[in-house]
Amino acid sequence: MFSKRSIRRRFLFQLIVASAALVILFSSFLYLFIKQSIYDEKQAELITYAENISAYKSLLASQQNNADALMGLSVELLTLHTQEEHLDFYETIHRDKTTTLTLIYPFDFEHSSYLKVSRDITSTKRLLAKILNSIFLINAVGFVVIILYAIAFSKMLIAPISALTRRLANMNEHLIRPIKVEQLPDEFEPLGETLNRLMARIQNFVKYQKELFIGAAHELKTPLAVIKLKNQVTLIKKRSPEEYIEAIRITNKSVDEMNKIVADILNIGRQEGAQLEIPVEADIIQVLKKWEGDFALLAHSENKTLKAHFIPDSFMAVLQVTLLNQILQNFLQNALKFTPEGKNITFQSYLSDIGIVIEVIDEGCGIDESVDLFAPFKRQGNKSGVGLGLFLAKSAAEAIGAKITLTNREDGIDGSCARLVLPSKLCCVLPQR
Repeated sequence: MFSKRSIRRRFLFQLIVASAALVILFSSFLYLFIKQSIYDEKQAELITYAENISAYKSLLASQQNNADALMGLSVELLTLHTQEEHLDFYETIHRDKTTTLTLIYPFDFEHSSYLKVSRDITSTKRLLAKILNSIFLINAVGFVVIILYAIAFSKMLIAPISALTRRLANMNEHLIRPIKVEQLPDEFEPLGETLNRLMARIQNFVKYQKELFIGAAHELKTPLAVIKLKNQVTLIKKRSPEEYIEAIRITNKSVDEMNKIVADILNIGRQEGAQLEIPVEADIIQVLKKWEGDFALLAHSENKTLKAHFIPDSFMAVLQVTLLNQILQNFLQNALKFTPEGKNITFQSYLSDIGIVIEVIDEGCGIDESVDLFAPFKRQGNKSGVGLGLFLAKSAAEAIGAKITLTNREDGIDGSCARLVLPSKLCCVLPQR
């Protein structure tokens, strides 16, 4: 009915064991309590008989001629050589399956004489047996009811999960709808919120994939059209060698543009492979200093200045360093591309309540914040480029559990600020070994 990994199976097994133990303990304690109560009553009766005999020297006088109360009662006088005055009860089972309860009661301690008062309790034993059977029968029925209730209750507990499963099974990437968390039990709200966040990421992924395919087709179509048109014009009539060379040069330029697009698309595949790398512990500040050294020379060659300021001196994190390098490279390349000659680029880091913040601030033309620049093939300004850099950077940031933003400067200077926030506890996915 249930697999070994089934939660319901474990729940029902544990409930059956606990219920069985409870039934056995409850039945045993109840039976022992009833039995002890009846035996206490019988012993009290025998003590009363013995006390009356000792006081009145006559059994009939002690019972006011109540002959019915004396049924099954026998009294004997014994002589026992013992130095202690005490009461002694014991039970005897005879060959005819009858049972008697006997009391040894001091009668005349000076002459070592004792009363032996016995009573037939066979009917009482039979009554106790019936009570025991009734208790187990009632508890067995209750045990079955508990199991049936447990099955129904376990089904009720997993009903929200079953509903979520059916809801998700009927979805596809084109008809994803968020789950109404307010309709779920309180215990399942975190699961519903997590699934909604996951579906939002899937929607963004599908959206960007569509834009990527459409953009790639559009970007490749333009240089191909240029190549075809130029070749058609060239073939209309005979040309000079210089004109043929110029046509080939334009064709090669268009091919180079297509190569850039293909290379960036290949980088997307490489990045997905980098996400499967095993995260390693790395000093983020040392990684930043490496990129500072590389881009400081590039900035100087273009008559620009790269200013670096890193706080703290060290910040250890476990992540895929390849993905971090992709983000930093994109930030610095864009800043260097859009910053005019003679201007400055600021490369800095500092601590926040979340973790460490890395910023690359340029003095370029700024951005249009109403445009989603992280979508594929979105370009800003008149600089060359395919428009996949920020798309790759955001994908890399999501893979290591970081947050990436791109905003205009707020200090009154033209330019933009690319910011990466690395939490103290990164949420990167650990690959299976």
